[in-house]
Amino acid sequence: MNKINWNFENSYSELPNTFKQKINPVPVKNPQLVLYNSKLGSELNLNITKVSEEELSKLFSGNSLPDGSSSIAQAYAGHQFGHFTMLGDGRAVLIGEHLSKNNKRYDIQFKGSGKTAFSRNGDGRAALGPMLREYIISESMNSLKIPTTRSLAVVKTGENVIRETSLPGAILTRVASSHIRVGTFQYIAARENIDELNTLVDYTIDRHYPEIKNSNNQALDLLNHLIDKQCDLVVNWMRVGFIHGVMNTDNMTISGETIDYGPCAFLDTYDPKTVFSSIDKTGRYAYCNQPVITKWNLARFAECLVPLINKNKDESIKIATEAVNSFEIKYEKKWINMMREKLGLFGLDDKDKFLILDLLTWMHEKKADYTNTFCHLMNLGPTEDKLYNDIDFLNWKKRWENRLSKNKDSLEKSMKLMRKNNPLVIARNHKVEEVLRAAEQNDFNPINKFLEILEKPYDDQKNINDYQLPSSSSEKYQTFCGT
Repeated sequence: MNKINWNFENSYSELPNTFKQKINPVPVKNPQLVLYNSKLGSELNLNITKVSEEELSKLFSGNSLPDGSSSIAQAYAGHQFGHFTMLGDGRAVLIGEHLSKNNKRYDIQFKGSGKTAFSRNGDGRAALGPMLREYIISESMNSLKIPTTRSLAVVKTGENVIRETSLPGAILTRVASSHIRVGTFQYIAARENIDELNTLVDYTIDRHYPEIKNSNNQALDLLNHLIDKQCDLVVNWMRVGFIHGVMNTDNMTISGETIDYGPCAFLDTYDPKTVFSSIDKTGRYAYCNQPVITKWNLARFAECLVPLINKNKDESIKIATEAVNSFEIKYEKKWINMMREKLGLFGLDDKDKFLILDLLTWMHEKKADYTNTFCHLMNLGPTEDKLYNDIDFLNWKKRWENRLSKNKDSLEKSMKLMRKNNPLVIARNHKVEEVLRAAEQNDFNPINKFLEILEKPYDDQKNINDYQLPSSSSEKYQTFCGT
């Protein structure tokens, strides 16, 4: 029975077998639904009112599959920390593509659903903590108005998984506009079968960029579209101080959505070289390196498309290289405009770049909190911080106020622009850990309260002081991959 209005139409599973493995989720012992995203459910036109919690638990664990689903594990490759590997969904199953009322297509994927042909030495399972982390941060990113995959549900499996210790197992239901990655193209390109590559390009354009369907050079247009999408995405990450932590090519989507919330975290103290991930020993994916790595990943995408851009290989490489090299200019322009908006500046002024860089330099030197510095400029900081009485900051502030006075628009409009671009709350690392610890002890009240606050990050909500303050601990914060 199809009680919750699933409306599946599964185009990816109809692609040749090269692209995927047909497989069902591995059933679990004792599924128990712990989180359901009712707002996202409504957006998807799902209706759970007539379905028992037991049935929902079975559904979101994969123990019972809905009508119309067609479960597959997707094949892809990836440069992981710079090294090329053939990969694939080692612990995830795409159960199908759901069409909402307005005909919008969404991938519905179970993460932690058991072994597949791509699992290698993995157990195909996931622990509760990392699945809840993805739920929290992906929903926070959506509320911050940053393109992202979403989280619909988390189910405890009633089984333990072994990582460094024994941990409660869980399955996350992830929703995405698709799971096509740069790594998907790398997987197909590595096979050197031009028909398969054309199939993937055609499918991707149909699904994400139908406006270039009749283009004279679809492959080049696809590359340029992705350069723009990923440029916008990373500028948004930088805007809110988000550090992805594992920007491998298999974690870059062709849709331009943020995907894979493993060792991710948000900046607190401003240091551009910040790395939270325990596995990033060299700082490859540090906060300041995210634009550089985005360009590097786009170059890997361009390599896949070389056979299709021009019949002459040398000419094709030249065209692709020029396209990828346009990233820096685009990024710098978009980044400066983004920082102008964070500072409430309208129009262009040649000195804006120095104003921006001088503030960031001061923040770095004084170990200022990134989010709260902008809150302070809007008079919405959590507490009075003596740091902002620093003479260098006060001198900078005079320059900023002088620049604001040159705006043709009112100060009120400047503040409105700042409020739109500077969150008052983010998923602060110590708060994430706090609610995860409670959830692992079966107390889901803190996580639900946290999610409620993160839903309105730009609003001046009541009683959020505790969620705005940085951690009082001097211990270095570390995140872990969860696999």
